[in-house]
Formats: sequence, C-alpha cells, structure tokens
Amino acid sequence: MDVLQTVASRVKDARRARKLTIRDLAERSGVSVRFLIQLESGRGNISVKRLADLANALKVPTADLLRDPDTSDRRTVALLGLRGAGKTTVGRQLARILHVRFIELDRRIEKAADMSLGEIFSLYGDEYYRRLERETLAQLLAEGRPTVLATGGGIVTSPDTYAMLKKSAVTVWLSATPEDHWNRVVRQGDRRPMANHPEAMADLRALLASRDPLYASADHTVNTSGRTVKAIVGEVASKAPVA
Repeated sequence: MDVLQTVASRVKDARRARKLTIRDLAERSGVSVRFLIQLESGRGNISVKRLADLANALKVPTADLLRDPDTSDRRTVALLGLRGAGKTTVGRQLARILHVRFIELDRRIEKAADMSLGEIFSLYGDEYYRRLERETLAQLLAEGRPTVLATGGGIVTSPDTYAMLKKSAVTVWLSATPEDHWNRVVRQGDRRPMANHPEAMADLRALLASRDPLYASADHTVNTSGRTVKAIVGEVASKAPVA
C-alpha cells in the first residue's frame, strides 16, 4: 500500500475509533481541517512533526499511523473488545463464512489449566492468568491454521502478549458504546454487572475509556452499535480475510 494511503487509512480508523469529528481532531492536534480532509483522502503529504501531533491527539503510537496493515501472511483474525462486544456471536458466524475454525482464547486457557477462569483468578490471581494467556496464545498461533479468534477483553493490557497477537494476526476491534456492552451482557442472562454495585455503569465507562487507545491500535475498527450481526460480520470479513 502507498504510504500516504496507509497514513490516510490509519488516521481515519483511529479518529473514528475515538469518535472524533475531523474538526475535533483539528482542534486537538493543531492540524487544520482542510489539511486533515486532504490527509484522509490520501492526498496530504504530512511532515513527521505533524504526524506526531496527530498521533498524540489520537493517543496512539506514531508508528501505528505508518504501519501498513498487510494481512497477506497472517492467518488468524483476532476479535478484540470488552465483554459484550459480540466477539463470540460475530466470531462464530465469521468463521462459518470464511470456512475456518473458531476458537475462544479463554476456553483454551481453561482447558490448559484444567479449571475455570473463576478458579484461576481466585486461586492464582491475574498475573498467573496473564502468563497462561500468553503461553496459550503462542501455542495457538504456532499451529499456523486459519482461525477466527475471540480474545479476552484485557489482552490489550499485556504489552508483550498484545504485540505478539498484532504481529501474527489481523486484529479487529469490535467497538460499542458502554450502554451496548451493558445491555448485551444483561440479555445473556448475566445480571452480575449491577448486583450490589450502584457505580457499575460508571466503572464500565471508565474501563472502556482507559482501554480505547489500546483497542484503537488494532488493524481495523468495526462499530457494532445499532447494527445487525450480519452487517458486522460482512464488514469484518471484507477487512480481514484469511487464507
């Protein structure tokens, strides 16, 4: 892909992931609206300083705006997002369309540990889970089989594990509003989010806001709010083919 087209695509995806208008981004970065329009159309020859200003405003590494999302040698599509993003629902249908296997990373971790996630966290804690997550992911990717992978919501908070995933898989953030995350979990019959926890929604908003920049560094962002599963799956399939 041409460098200018790469930058255009990455800036546009990151801006939309942050739910910013072009004018919002202009105000935050100091780059003019006119130039941003040119940039996102692939016609803006941006300087290194301006690119750094944009990256800072978008809260992503500058290198991410230059990284060409070449998917030709990556055989796994990894779906990212908080609980309620739709990773399992979208993942199963996407795998069916692409005629590849579907795997939930957490189920693989449970199998490797021979215990449930709840038991892992209660007995050994988060650090042990993150080590299992990294080891299980490495084993899965080493298999080299075309796969649609639903990841755990916190995988983006482990720098080494997330870097390994981005290197070996096409990463797709299934973005949604806090309300959508909440409602989808409740529709699944899980009322734990609000049980004896009046600040649960505020906590969810804060968690999503803190992870947004990490999720936004994925190869692609697909907005799932107010859309059918069929439409979401179709967009993911068009952005992240596997062979």
